[in-house]
Amino acid sequence: MDDFRAWIRERWGLVALGAMTVCLASWWWQGRPVRQPAGVLAPAEPVQTEPESAVPWTFKNHQITPLASFEIRARVLSVERYRFDRPAEISPLDFALGWGPMSDSRVLQDIAVTQRDRWYFWSAGRMPISASDVMTHSGNMHLIPATRDLGRRLLAVKSGQVVELHGQLVRVDGKDGWHWVSSLTRTDTGDGSCEVIWVESLSVADH
Repeated sequence: MDDFRAWIRERWGLVALGAMTVCLASWWWQGRPVRQPAGVLAPAEPVQTEPESAVPWTFKNHQITPLASFEIRARVLSVERYRFDRPAEISPLDFALGWGPMSDSRVLQDIAVTQRDRWYFWSAGRMPISASDVMTHSGNMHLIPATRDLGRRLLAVKSGQVVELHGQLVRVDGKDGWHWVSSLTRTDTGDGSCEVIWVESLSVADH
């Protein structure tokens, strides 16, 4: 009887190991970066205009104030999900996005992009373009999905994909005094230089 129990435990252990392997392989496959051909995939600059209305609204116990209408077509350089920081109450993830030369695989093969703590960092062994071109053609975007479905779709986006986002650059004020204010220019750097986007629509281009 003891031998039979040991045999059962061994078989169940193998089954569990196999299931874990399948899950890990599926997770890796779904999250792997999308490879893109050489060439500029998103040539246009982001478009920013005056907001249609300056009237704020409430979202998850925060006041959202529109600052500008905003749309962007860009290549996703990196995706970082956040669960435990203060902004995660309304913004579950950031995209590091690149447009113009920063959407070209020939440029990006020499540039490493990482994200942490709601910041975007880049480094390069050699500079295929100027540092100013890197900084003015890429940015870290804090994303606030307007609907639950948009949130799910944003979380499914992979590094390497080309996306179009439409929405508004906003200021966020919490009842506890916390606030988050979007940058309104693509040329600033450092603290306060990230865009805070109320995302109203998302499309993912196939390339």
